[in-house]
Amino acid sequence: MKTKLGASAAMALGFLLFSAALLAHHGTAAYDYSKTFVQKSTIADFKWANPHCQIEFDFKDESGATQHWTIEAFNPAMLRREGWTLGRESLKPGDEVTISFHPAKNGMKVGILDKVVLADGQVLKQRVAQSQGGY
Repeated sequence: MKTKLGASAAMALGFLLFSAALLAHHGTAAYDYSKTFVQKSTIADFKWANPHCQIEFDFKDESGATQHWTIEAFNPAMLRREGWTLGRESLKPGDEVTISFHPAKNGMKVGILDKVVLADGQVLKQRVAQSQGGY
């Protein structure tokens, strides 16, 4: 009887630990990959941090109103593998860039990065198409 109780307790603990890890990560289903927005923008903030880097930027819409967006990118280690060699210095507030991203399906001003083209023409990208199932 003690063996069965111990085995049951160990299995329950293992299940809880495994399921917590599954719940801790999210996919990219919130983004509309059928749409790609390309905007000449000014970087407002860049957070080089786990679990995802965040890029905040502003641009003027057709009516001249300023739009503020936040998009997520891969984590720092994955971006380094994609060629973001300057790390947290890759983007600085005030940098003029062209950002390509996929917007949220719900219409919020958030999205997921496709690529950034710097003023000098350098392209900083991530392989979004491969991450559509989550990353």
